[in-house]
Amino acid sequence: MIPAHIPDEPPLTYADSFDIPVLFRNGPADKPKRQWRTAEHKVWAGSDGFPVADGWYAPTTTWREIIKAATEVGRDVTPHLQNQPRYAHGELVARVAPLYAYLGAHPVEPRYPVPGAKGRRLTLNPVYAHGTERTAKNAAAYRLGMTMTEWACRSLLGLGQTEHLELGGPIPALRNTFKDPKRKLPDLWGRHETEEMYWLMEAKGGACGVDTLRKGWTQLEAGSKVLGSYAHRTVLVGASARPGDDLFLTIDHNLHPGQLPLPPAGSDPDDATVGPGNLEDHLGDSDDALIGAARTQMLAYLALRSAPASQLRTVPVPANRASRHRRSGLTTPLEDDALTLALRADARGAAPRIEQHTLRAGIRTMGLDDFLTCRIPGTEIHLGMSRKLFAVCARLHEEDLAIARRTPGLRAEDQPAVDQGLSEDAQEVQRLTQRRIFREQQEEARPRLRPLLREAYERGATSDWRDLLRRPQEPELDLAGDEGLLEAATPETYLAVSRYDLPPVHA
Repeated sequence: MIPAHIPDEPPLTYADSFDIPVLFRNGPADKPKRQWRTAEHKVWAGSDGFPVADGWYAPTTTWREIIKAATEVGRDVTPHLQNQPRYAHGELVARVAPLYAYLGAHPVEPRYPVPGAKGRRLTLNPVYAHGTERTAKNAAAYRLGMTMTEWACRSLLGLGQTEHLELGGPIPALRNTFKDPKRKLPDLWGRHETEEMYWLMEAKGGACGVDTLRKGWTQLEAGSKVLGSYAHRTVLVGASARPGDDLFLTIDHNLHPGQLPLPPAGSDPDDATVGPGNLEDHLGDSDDALIGAARTQMLAYLALRSAPASQLRTVPVPANRASRHRRSGLTTPLEDDALTLALRADARGAAPRIEQHTLRAGIRTMGLDDFLTCRIPGTEIHLGMSRKLFAVCARLHEEDLAIARRTPGLRAEDQPAVDQGLSEDAQEVQRLTQRRIFREQQEEARPRLRPLLREAYERGATSDWRDLLRRPQEPELDLAGDEGLLEAATPETYLAVSRYDLPPVHA
């Protein structure tokens, strides 16, 4: 049982910032002997690529940033949800629940304090330490590894959107090789615009001993052989945690010089080059960034689209997207953002003097936009997005439905009967084949989609939410705010977590 000296307390309320010890090195080695506490860490100054020197760093992040990584990394399951969008809620719960269930936080006094550090680090909680069976620990380790790999590569190192490698890698001519089921390949790939090269990434979580890391390194080497002469970087992220100690990352990496990366498959050669970090920073300039951002947010879109009207609301955020461009991490916390606070205060002051039916238009004249949000059932997480991105996702969803209806192998009449008795492995192969067919059809449609989605993006800016949702009433405009939420936003998305349901301080 859990030892009696561990307090039985509810989660405490505090700002959701943590320090994450990160060790950069050039290949797998033995797990460091508590160096996440005893080594002298360098200050993390922010980067759009790898730091100049390997060694220990201690960047600070937020729980919101970690949750955003959790909701966006991994397999794209939306092809299976075309006709059942309500099940998007279940997938989002599955992605964040292990983090809430097994992670806690505790105060830390390192031997060599880092200037600006918060003095709090994540750890495994007593439930994991004393009451969780091995199978559940393995599942949690997978989700932890994927989440922290996404966080490290995107929020910390400036990588663009990640994609699961099982659907084929970045080079169309090599996709059949990447999709070879006999090859043990890494989890993810992405394109780093500042470094001008592809990244291959393998995620490991849990104990992350040297044997586990060496297996991941072997997977990366296999992927590197496929990419061959194209410039790329291999990145192995080990999210190591054990009960009573700090969560820390080892990032083993190798640089492979070579040819410059090709433009993404199906991309428009006349399209503006997508810059580093977040696709949402470039939606006004790049049609391909628009398509990529919409695909990334399809799970959130399906959750919003299928939520009951009573669960939807809109929250005011500054209309100036530049105020939320990448500074450190992908999200901008709103509780201390001076522009957001000032504009919201102006809107609340004017609200009593404005008729309700003109209030939404009135806040736009003040420099505010209102993003649609809902709480994901079964969690304390709120997700949302702008009108423009919602309109693009809606148009893309229509096109995806059309693909499913016209493509052999994806239509309902082509599916094997439930009683066919397929093994679990055979079912997995079938689902993977369906996802690959779907992705190939999506890429073939890209040239035709560009003008359609651009038109939806421009139309969304002036559309009412009732029209976008195809419902008779507008969702409630929430000017009062919720003091129980910690909010964050990107140029086109919104994320909030409950102050009162963060991991407890005592681990």
